[in-house]
Amino acid sequence: MDTILPAALVDAARRVVDANKAIGRRVTVAESCTGGLVAAAITEIPGSSDVLEAGFVTYSNDAKLELLNVSPDILETFGAVSIAVAWNMAQSALEMSGADVAVAITGVAGPGGGSEKKPVGTVVFARAEKGADPGHVVADRKDFGDLGRGGVRLQAALCALELLLPSPTDEPA
Repeated sequence: MDTILPAALVDAARRVVDANKAIGRRVTVAESCTGGLVAAAITEIPGSSDVLEAGFVTYSNDAKLELLNVSPDILETFGAVSIAVAWNMAQSALEMSGADVAVAITGVAGPGGGSEKKPVGTVVFARAEKGADPGHVVADRKDFGDLGRGGVRLQAALCALELLLPSPTDEPA
């Protein structure tokens, strides 16, 4: 396959497309620091249109507010790189797209923008699923360290793709 994306990213996206296609599940992504990299990886795979419903690239705080209806109070209280914002992004992407599962990614890719509490390489993920208990938050914060901008974005995209894989309970009997 002729691609400019790293092989590991394409392989992960292929697993996401194949596994979700097998169970008839549609996915959506809400990306900030990855800037569309997850959606790009998925669409690199033939047949991805059977799986990918939508991709939201909401890089700025204004885009998070306007395109995903992230709560201004949540954004102001916790900051863009927080479990609260990632969870709000995932829930909104799920609702707006009508997909079965949504993953959101927000973080600090660098080289600037980090702080003592959220250094470069800090990335937060959240997954929301149709019909799931909204009180059960599926989210995680990872500290990749300063791998360089491209390295942080790649690791974040790989983690997001893993979150889009169906769990054994999602598989048909």
